[in-house]
Amino acid sequence: MKGIWWKLAGAILFLYVLIGGITVPLKPGITEVSPSHGYTGTQVQLDITGYNTHFAAAGDNRAWLKLDSVLSIPHSAITADDDNRLKANFVLPQGFASGDQTAPLTLIIDNSMDGVFVQPNAFFLTRDTTSNNVNSGGWESDALKGFHHPSGLAFPYRSILNETIRNTFFHVALWFAMFLLLIAGVYHAIKYLRTKDIDHDTRSAGYTRVALLYGVLGLITGSVWARFTWDTFWTQDIKLNMTAIAMLIYLAYLLLRTSTEDVDKRARLSAAYSIFAFVALIPLVFVIPRLTDSLHPGNGGNPALGGEDLDNTLRLFFYPSIIALTLLGVWMASLLIRYERLRYKWTFKT
Repeated sequence: MKGIWWKLAGAILFLYVLIGGITVPLKPGITEVSPSHGYTGTQVQLDITGYNTHFAAAGDNRAWLKLDSVLSIPHSAITADDDNRLKANFVLPQGFASGDQTAPLTLIIDNSMDGVFVQPNAFFLTRDTTSNNVNSGGWESDALKGFHHPSGLAFPYRSILNETIRNTFFHVALWFAMFLLLIAGVYHAIKYLRTKDIDHDTRSAGYTRVALLYGVLGLITGSVWARFTWDTFWTQDIKLNMTAIAMLIYLAYLLLRTSTEDVDKRARLSAAYSIFAFVALIPLVFVIPRLTDSLHPGNGGNPALGGEDLDNTLRLFFYPSIIALTLLGVWMASLLIRYERLRYKWTFKT
């Protein structure tokens, strides 16, 4: 038991992530608001389509169009067609204080079953140029209160991502685990160059091979994710292309290890190339994509791992997923290392 506790921990953690990551529901959200534009001094009926909502079942729906941190417009009438469709009527004010001709309004919905949820920039209010009224009538400064906050675990709803936000536990965690395994591989590559102990080459190769497996799985899960969010399996996005180049550099490592039968020469070449590949990986994945715009989260001003993209409910499964995949990766690497040691001993005995 002493030598396998961490293997059991990795397996149990991954099972926890797999079950919880799939079964925990998403919070309610708004997928569509129509119309999305109106003029001051008029009335508008918004047809709202929700996701994982309970408009009809709750029966106590409230809605607001919020201008800023103070001013908002409460609904004048509201009707639920079913659990996912809501009609909300608003009497739009005669004007607004800012000098802009158009102001984006945030739609806020609240009920006892779903709690409160928002859709930023859901409706755009344009000033009626035939009226000189500014910030007159219709705006309320104390309407946003008495929100419901239902208990229970739920992942955040993110527009476009929808249910695919669950891929965070697999696609993103695979890359984190891959980097940790690559660091272990580079460490043993350096140790071999310093000590000439062939066992360090064996360890370096084991960790690097499993890391490459994770990298391939990361590309596959990312490609599937892109199909559902960007409507294509691959784009000319800088992050994707730089990552693909980095993986090709590392795949050459596998070819290099088959290029010679001389054990010492193979170990020296592999160790040197492993260090080169890891040094090349840093600018390709972490530096170059940040120098230009990118669709990929974490680059070009596109946020990642913060706010609603990674709230506390996601963290309950995201960090355990990294730990689980790392432990499982070390387990797989240890099996490869044991196999290579046995093969090495058998070769020299015969």
